[in-house]
Amino acid sequence: MSGLSWAQNPVSHRRTELMDLAVIEEIRGFHRGFSQYAETPLHSLPHLAAELGVGGIYVKDESYRFGLNSFKALGSTYAVASYTRKSPGDYTFFATTDGNHGKAVAWAARNLGHKAIIYMPKGSPEVKLENIRAVGGEAHLSDLNYDDTIRMTAALADKTENGVIIQDTAWEGYEEIPSWIMQGYGVMALEAAEQLNKLNIKPTHMILQAGTGAFAGAVQAFAANYYGTDYPVTFIVEPTAADCHFRSAKAGRIVNVGGDMATIMAGLACGEPNTISWDILKNLSSFFISMEDALAARAVRVLGAPLRSDPRVISGESGASGMGFLLEMLMSGEQKKLREAAGIGTESHILVYSTEGDTDPANYRRIVWEGSTGR
Repeated sequence: MSGLSWAQNPVSHRRTELMDLAVIEEIRGFHRGFSQYAETPLHSLPHLAAELGVGGIYVKDESYRFGLNSFKALGSTYAVASYTRKSPGDYTFFATTDGNHGKAVAWAARNLGHKAIIYMPKGSPEVKLENIRAVGGEAHLSDLNYDDTIRMTAALADKTENGVIIQDTAWEGYEEIPSWIMQGYGVMALEAAEQLNKLNIKPTHMILQAGTGAFAGAVQAFAANYYGTDYPVTFIVEPTAADCHFRSAKAGRIVNVGGDMATIMAGLACGEPNTISWDILKNLSSFFISMEDALAARAVRVLGAPLRSDPRVISGESGASGMGFLLEMLMSGEQKKLREAAGIGTESHILVYSTEGDTDPANYRRIVWEGSTGR
């Protein structure tokens, strides 16, 4: 099938205070205070691993998180709580979203006694607006792309009394809240590490999808602190239409991507790297990947129709992106050099995160039933 490009990146091991293990354990304690909290599953797919010639494939399934169908609430709840603990008051929290982040901010705001106003970029499906409204948020569609909508939303928050923007990207002067969000995401990585320990597995490779990069940077920084110099070879995966990290890695500096960034991986349609996470990813990531939509669509179908007794995973287009890359890397003769460069073989144990479930059910059905690779 092909449809991917890759760039190898020199790695320099760096521990980060941001993802201090004791702090992440404390944050997990905070999340345990929510009745909806439960550890999400880590699925082992032994039959798929055997089919593809590797030692093991493990999928952290975030479709179960807080009943919200994605991992995002781990970051937004901790950020909202941290902000209000530091500066008590009644707030209106603003956010820009492709769907999951805004739903999580609205859920967190309602659960912690505040209001949320969420904006989505042009072209976003109505179902995701309704999902935000269903958990108590006010939701609107802009006529701008994702990054420009963030700027608009930030300006609205500044003009609103007690308005605060809760965004999982960072820019100059806006770093504390994104840092809290990333620390919240670390709970997911802590769970996965402990679940792998119970299987007596230390991952040799890890695949992380990047939108703004907050999720990928959080998990990678946690892994560096947890595994030390023995941390996994890591691939950072993006859609070709919004591959700002891939381009930045090739250029050796931050490179932004503009335009509509049309991709079925809507949660990854972000053209400007989070400055905090980029500082982590540029030092800790072994490979940066730019991939076409068809690879993610295939992974949605493969995860939904597993081999023999492997567990079924309902994964949305962005959630399945890591598996989409893995399938192509292991199945395509064109990717032999990449497999060799990454040291992939029969003893490889590969960790993949499915960051969302079927958050757009109609599009999920088109992909699975009709073989669609687009909206």
